[in-house]
Amino acid sequence: MPRPGRSGAYEDPAATLAAAAELLAVLHARGQDGVTPAVSPSQLRALLAVEAAEGVNLRTLGEVLGSRPPSVTRLCDRLEAMGLLTRSPHPSRRREVEVRLTPQGRTLLDERRAIRVRELSAVLGRMAPGSVEALMTGLAAFREAAAGLYPAGGPPAAAEASAPPAREPSPAREPSTAPAQVPDSA
Repeated sequence: MPRPGRSGAYEDPAATLAAAAELLAVLHARGQDGVTPAVSPSQLRALLAVEAAEGVNLRTLGEVLGSRPPSVTRLCDRLEAMGLLTRSPHPSRRREVEVRLTPQGRTLLDERRAIRVRELSAVLGRMAPGSVEALMTGLAAFREAAAGLYPAGGPPAAAEASAPPAREPSPAREPSTAPAQVPDSA
């Protein structure tokens, strides 16, 4: 039900969802507790991108993260110094550098996920079974609707979020094959 003086039939559900997202962000941050080394949100996004596309090159990683090459290089420098990823020359394209997670990087992501699942399970355990089922149904519908808005795999990167929406490609052109965006969660 919309609030008086406001437009949009979905405004109150959107506000409720925004409040839930804020709570999820708090629970998500708890996934950092006790996991060493601590990583920033941008470092986590980079690790997730590398995990999703093992052996990705720096240029493509930058596109996925919405970052410029110097920023991606510095980000990878920090992650490599922490022992979370490695960079190595591509076996057949000598000018390209591949990025891969180290075992420590994989362990960090696994530990964060386990902590987050434990936190979320505690909250879900306090809910009635019917409410949990309704939540799962609603989240599945939300993911499906979001996939229709963001067919490339996710919303635009933070750097692109304030840009005006892209126009539809003309029929004479082929659709973009931009790399998928990485979600902000592990």
